[in-house]
Amino acid sequence: MGFGFNLFLFPALLLITIIGLITWAITKKIIFGKILGMAWLILIGLIMLVLVTQKLTSKKILKKKDYYGQYVIDRSFFPGKQANWQFQHFYIDIKPNDSIYLNLVDNGKVSKTYKGVFSTVAIYESERLAIQMEQPTHHILASNPTTYRSSWSFYLVFNSTKFGNMYFVKGNWSPDNK
Repeated sequence: MGFGFNLFLFPALLLITIIGLITWAITKKIIFGKILGMAWLILIGLIMLVLVTQKLTSKKILKKKDYYGQYVIDRSFFPGKQANWQFQHFYIDIKPNDSIYLNLVDNGKVSKTYKGVFSTVAIYESERLAIQMEQPTHHILASNPTTYRSSWSFYLVFNSTKFGNMYFVKGNWSPDNK
């Protein structure tokens, strides 16, 4: 809980509980015990609800191992001919040996691969992807991507001089995925 809860609400709740326990002991009426028990159960339930909600809705914290995998164009951002064409012609592999590969595909087969190395930068709580490509490189990998996170996943946005922003999500590329 936050600082305000700890500073103001908890001492007040503790005082009310002590007064309730004293009243219950003096009057010997069971209703005061039931009221105190219910109040504490409701409070504990609310605290648990807040903690679970916070855990489920907070953004994913990325570590280096989270970036490993294959990335394909996310056609849901800007569906249409261009996104389908990009999906059929580009995919990225990030391997655990700190290498990154941009695969150019022609007629369902990899025609050229641009290689580089990647690392992560931990400026913030969540690590960011930093790439260094062998030169000359492809316009898609000319700069580091921007990582956008949600509660359960993330996607990478590469800024291409020819195509603008290109949205990549984890997925398996296959010539059959059209």
